Amino acid sequence: MIANLQIHIHGEWITLATFEQRDVSGNGYLEYEPEYIIDYKDDPHHRVGLLYPVNYELYSRLDWPAFLTDILPSGAGRRVWLRRLGMKDGESKELDWTLLLNGAGNPPGNIRVVESAIQAPDTPHPGFTMDEIVQKNADFIEYAEEMGAVVAGATDIPGDAPKFMVVRDQAGRWHPDGSLSDDKVADCWIVKFPRGKHERDFLVLRNEAPYYEVARWFGVRTGAPLMFRDDALFIARFDRVPIEGILIRHGLETLCSVADIPERNRRGDHLEFCKAIAQVATDPKTELFEYLKREILNSALRNVDNHGRNTAFIKRYGKKIELSPLYDFAPMFLDPEGIARASLWGNGIEKTIGRPEWRDVVELLSDLADQVDMIEFLASLADSVMALPEKMKECGVEERVIQGVAPRCDEIGNDLDQLQRG
Repeated sequence: MIANLQIHIHGEWITLATFEQRDVSGNGYLEYEPEYIIDYKDDPHHRVGLLYPVNYELYSRLDWPAFLTDILPSGAGRRVWLRRLGMKDGESKELDWTLLLNGAGNPPGNIRVVESAIQAPDTPHPGFTMDEIVQKNADFIEYAEEMGAVVAGATDIPGDAPKFMVVRDQAGRWHPDGSLSDDKVADCWIVKFPRGKHERDFLVLRNEAPYYEVARWFGVRTGAPLMFRDDALFIARFDRVPIEGILIRHGLETLCSVADIPERNRRGDHLEFCKAIAQVATDPKTELFEYLKREILNSALRNVDNHGRNTAFIKRYGKKIELSPLYDFAPMFLDPEGIARASLWGNGIEKTIGRPEWRDVVELLSDLADQVDMIEFLASLADSVMALPEKMKECGVEERVIQGVAPRCDEIGNDLDQLQRG
């Protein structure tokens, strides 16, 4: 059983590697194509995954390479593909393999499985209006699912709502991603709907866009502002950029992949993720501090869905390997299904879940960055953390949400402030 992998480079899909699965346990090996090795030097941007330098080595695995889990349909995308294939869900590599060969033809990033690639139709579709998308028009949903435009690998939450990848053409009409040729794409989006029909599902989605603006004020790396309309959230994509008729696809690889964690739904360990950042980032200190800033914000604003697939590296050709702009950042503590904090600081550092002992965090990361620098950096954020509730009001976060996080902001702000005093 072989999956042929392609990478998108400067407007062209190029076969770069194969993964052969020897048995249903996932045992197998990864190998670069000889022609690809000759044509492309071992630049991290050219790798199928950051842990796999371009060379003639046969990478033997007892389990899948973790980057394959990044592009494997999950959540709502997984359910759509299972329905199309007439299969029931379960935890098996045999089932995952079938999904990989059918549903990984157009995932976020710039890697795809050739066997599952879907070609744009010869006869152009007229497209849809924004209203038709917002209203979840049946024709749009059916066409989007047919074109594989349900986001693959978007989340580890089993009950999440569909997220559709969409593009706009030059006339402003909307199309499922993959249904329009690259030269006709004006911009690229993800549209996200509430996870369920509970009032809290709508509350969480309504506040994601203002949460994002709070993060921008806090100094976290962000992309374009999110656009909320009638219970639908439109998110401009940062991994795809049309330039002079060529749709540039930037590489996108999650922390789980870089930390070599192929399992889905495994509770994350921040130390593992910080080590992964230090291993592959062009500027490890900058990216480690960026990660710490995000985790302070996750803790203070109670975004408990902080798993390792909700943070990724973006790999833009000719530029630094760095953490992508923030995504999937919302008041998930309000989710009606009661989501537990997905990633923790181990070694007893979170005696109160969501309120780490920051001095212990500094000691834990002492092999990765200077402790004095870390303490100064973390302490410098104290005033901003304590100001978060007021800034949330200014950004339009609803009062109910603010009330739910204000005590935690005060606690964490004081904890950070004490770092240089104790």
